[in-house]
Amino acid sequence: MRINKFFTEQGLCSRREADRLIAEGRVTINGAVAKLGDQVSPQDLVARDGLVLHRGNRAVYLKYHKPVGVTTTTEGHVRRNIISEIGHAARIFPIGRLDKDSSGLILLTNDGDIVNEILRAEHGHEREYRVEVDREFDAVFLSRMAEGVMIVGVRTRPCTMERLAPRRFRIILTEGRNRQIRRMCQGLGYRVVSLHRVRIMHITIEGLHAGQWMDLNSEERGQLFQALGRPVEGAT
Repeated sequence: MRINKFFTEQGLCSRREADRLIAEGRVTINGAVAKLGDQVSPQDLVARDGLVLHRGNRAVYLKYHKPVGVTTTTEGHVRRNIISEIGHAARIFPIGRLDKDSSGLILLTNDGDIVNEILRAEHGHEREYRVEVDREFDAVFLSRMAEGVMIVGVRTRPCTMERLAPRRFRIILTEGRNRQIRRMCQGLGYRVVSLHRVRIMHITIEGLHAGQWMDLNSEERGQLFQALGRPVEGAT
C-alpha cells in the first residue's frame, strides 16, 4: 500500500499530514528516507522521527449503550465493568463516565490524547440527557436548573432545559461534573428516578440497543476530529 495510506490505516494521522511528514524527510522505510508515493509491505519497517511505527495500533473510537448496572471502570475485578461487558480486542477505556444507576451513550477509545479534548469543560461540548424525577416539577424548577445550581460550593454552568412530561425533562450540559444532574436535582428538593444520556456532541445513541456497541462511522469520526481541531482521517 502507499505510505500515506499506511498512516491512515494505523490511525496515526490523515493522508495530507502523512504527505507533509514524508516531504519533510521525517519518515523512513527500512532506514531509507521515504518519498511521496512509496509503497510499503507488511515486512517493511516504517519509522517517524526515528521511532518505528508498529502495526496493529489502529486507533479505536466506539460508542456504547450502557445499561443500568454496568460500572464505568477499567478495573477488571469489578463485577459487570464496562470493559468486560464490551469485550473488545483492543485495550480501550471510557471517555468520562456514567453512574452505575444511569444508562445511555458513552464513548470509548484507545486514543489517550483525545480524552481531555472532549472532557475539558472550557471546550463546552454538549451532552444531552433524558431525566425522570420522583415528583412533578414546575416552571420555577426548570428555570433554576437552567440558570445553574450550587453544588459542592460551586454553581453549575447555565444549561438547556425542556419539559417532556410532568416528571420528565430534557437537559443539555456543557460540563461534566461528578453526578452533576443528580446533585442539581437534589439541591432543589428532587430525587432522580432515571437518567439516560442520548447524545455527546454530535454523536447520538440512535440505533443502539442496551448493551450494544459499534465503531464510530467515518462521518462521526470526521465531525469529531473537526470539532477537536484534529486532521480529518483520509483527508487529501
